[in-house]
Order: sequence, then structure tokens, then C-alpha cells
Amino acid sequence: MLTWLARFDRAVGAVLRPAVFVGMVALTAVITLQIVSRVFFTSVSWTEEVARFLLIWITFLGAALAFQQGRHIAVTVLTDALPPRVFRGTVAVARLVALAFLVALAVIGYRYMIMQGFQKSPALRLSMSYVYAVMPLASALMALLCLSDLVRGLFGPDPRPPRGPATS
Repeated sequence: MLTWLARFDRAVGAVLRPAVFVGMVALTAVITLQIVSRVFFTSVSWTEEVARFLLIWITFLGAALAFQQGRHIAVTVLTDALPPRVFRGTVAVARLVALAFLVALAVIGYRYMIMQGFQKSPALRLSMSYVYAVMPLASALMALLCLSDLVRGLFGPDPRPPRGPATS
């Protein structure tokens, strides 16, 4: 079970890393086109809209990638001083709170996506459901990653990272 969860975790990272990278490259290209077209030609009308939508998707997918890699900000000065058993329980409670928040965000995001699905974007006439879909998608993905971390933290080896000057 724990090896399956570790594989799932790595697979999510393997999908999100290139997706965020491609989104960043596309965002750079669209903004460059927008600048060049404004300076030298007639402004391309859809570039601002595409840049905004790409930024929204990159933000949520990037947050999921940071969650998968354990790179969200955390103050650990107190939890690092706890004995292993108490540390494990504290981490489990924190993950349960995060899981509840992420599930709520996914549900609310899904409802919002459905509610705003009738809207069309001004320039591309794209259904706004495609733009808003990233909120429930990324939240559900982070919830699954959080659940995976919770199970691995409770039943796996000590979830505390190794200490020492060599860790970064």
C-alpha cells in the first residue's frame, strides 16, 4: 500500500512538472507576442485574456506541484522539538485540517465552475468552465496527495525529514 502511494506521488509530480513548465513557456510566449504586437503592429486582442487564463492555471497547478514536493511554507520550530510519537500525531492533525480545507475548496470550486459555466470569455468566446475547472481539479489533486501523506505518515517510517547540516 505504501509503495503504491509513493508511486502515485511520483506520478503526480511527473505529470505536473512538465505541465507547469509548458504553461510558463506558453505564458512567456503570449506576453512576448502581446508586447511585440502592441509596439510594432496592431495589438492582438486575445493575448491578454490567454495570459490571464494561463496564469490562473499555472498558479493552481503550481500550488499542487509545490504541495507534492513539500515546498509550501511551514514553521517547524515547535514541531521539530516534539518526541516522535507526538510529532506524528501533530502532523496527522495538521494533515486532517488541510484535507478538510482542500475537500471543501474542491466542492466549492466545482459548484462555482458549474454556476459560471454559462459565461463566455470576451475575446475567445471560451466557456469559463474551462478556466474555473482548475480550482476543483487542483484542490482534489492536493486532497489526494494530502490523504496519501496522511496514510504514509501514520503507517510508514518517521515522517520527519533527516536532520543535520547536509539537509537543505
